[in-house]
Amino acid sequence: MISAPLKLILCAIFVSLMAGCAGSTQDMADVIIPVFPEPPDEPRFYYERTIASSVDVEIESRESVFERFVTGSQRVGIGMIKPFGVAVHQGRVFVSDSISRQVFAFDVPEARFFEIGIRAPGQLAKPMGVDVDAAGNLYVCDATHKQVFMYDRDGHFLKRFGEPAMFDRPAGLTVDPAGQRIFVVDTGGVASDRHQVSVLDTATGNLLRTIARRGDQDGELNLPRDARIAGDGNLYIVDGGNFRVQVFTQQGEFVRSFGEVGRRSGQFSRPKGIGADRDGNIYVADTAFGNFQIFDPQGRLLLAVGNRDSNNGPASFMLPAGLAVDEDGRVYLVDQYFRKVDVFRPASLAVDEGWLVHREKLE
Repeated sequence: MISAPLKLILCAIFVSLMAGCAGSTQDMADVIIPVFPEPPDEPRFYYERTIASSVDVEIESRESVFERFVTGSQRVGIGMIKPFGVAVHQGRVFVSDSISRQVFAFDVPEARFFEIGIRAPGQLAKPMGVDVDAAGNLYVCDATHKQVFMYDRDGHFLKRFGEPAMFDRPAGLTVDPAGQRIFVVDTGGVASDRHQVSVLDTATGNLLRTIARRGDQDGELNLPRDARIAGDGNLYIVDGGNFRVQVFTQQGEFVRSFGEVGRRSGQFSRPKGIGADRDGNIYVADTAFGNFQIFDPQGRLLLAVGNRDSNNGPASFMLPAGLAVDEDGRVYLVDQYFRKVDVFRPASLAVDEGWLVHREKLE
């Protein structure tokens, strides 16, 4: 037990040390923040923050700070082990973790963290792709159960969709904004013909249709990875084995495709996650490149963001996977190796604008 006089002495030392640190810390104006593209080109995206554990969103109390100062202990939070997919709704970031067998919810505006799918009903086994509808309901593709689990925005289990017999290797999904249709990406495999997207009705749970079949021609898929419904209403599918993105109507009619295998910008090596902004631009994460590339709706390259690096750091990646674009245009990229989500802010959005701002900072 620390006596009151000693507490006062330690507090004074603590304040003095903090003031000293503030004086010696490099001015924020001098801190180099990764920007894309690099100068002298006009900035399009800034690296903004990294989310790796509950510590990155929860605010520590003054009492806890003081206790750690006195004891010399480190702040410890709940972190991710093998994150895969990411979805965002009004500043609440949902990240699936296939090893932890749950979805982590990081709520930045509310400085809140909680876990989803850790107990029955709605207990997850191997969550992979995730998405949200306009109301914030969360949809999770479980590769072990071979079903889609649905939760409300606060993580309460609602229902599940599909039957295991429908799928071989379900990995990704997307849902239409109204929450009426779920598009489940079945990666298939060497001995499987189910390289396709299955469309489920959320009202009945029935299978409405399947989109595509295995192959390398227009309208055919080989090892599809993920999908996203863009602002034009079309379905954009990462056709991983064919190193391209294919575009379909929601009824399954082929529209166009873009991309090819290669090591240059605008090509693909190991495409994985996909997202879309409100302007219709398409964002594709590439595991081999260690970045995401931005294309216009016609498939013309606009920009590449991020760097492949064996050392963790802002905008550095080894195994990028899931990707999401929120309502304000911020981009969230999961890295499985570094067990994190890096967030990028469009240059058109001010630091204190949008959903991803803690409420206290706005007051």
